[in-house]
Amino acid sequence: MKLLFDQNLSPKLASFFVKTLAGSKHIQDLSLDAANDSIVWEFAKKEGYTIVTKDNDFNNLVAFFGFPPKVIWIRRGNCSTNDIKELLNSNIEKIKVFISDSTNGILTFY
Repeated sequence: MKLLFDQNLSPKLASFFVKTLAGSKHIQDLSLDAANDSIVWEFAKKEGYTIVTKDNDFNNLVAFFGFPPKVIWIRRGNCSTNDIKELLNSNIEKIKVFISDSTNGILTFY
């Protein structure tokens, strides 16, 4: 179980969650920060990542292509990196269940 944090989220999040979800990375860590969404999508699918984003583009890809990869979609407006860290951390068990679930491809947090 590992998360791939999208460009619209702080790289600091990956270092925080690598302890609870080993292998978690930010797309910058993988030199994918300039890649388009379809390349990130295919990489996540091939490497077993769940994408974490504030962007609806990956949600649309799940709706169109199905999953994997799965997407955690954060639908909060302007918020700090710490707010997102706390949101994800307080829902870590829900995230683990979601990643293991074979019936759902999108987990949305508000």
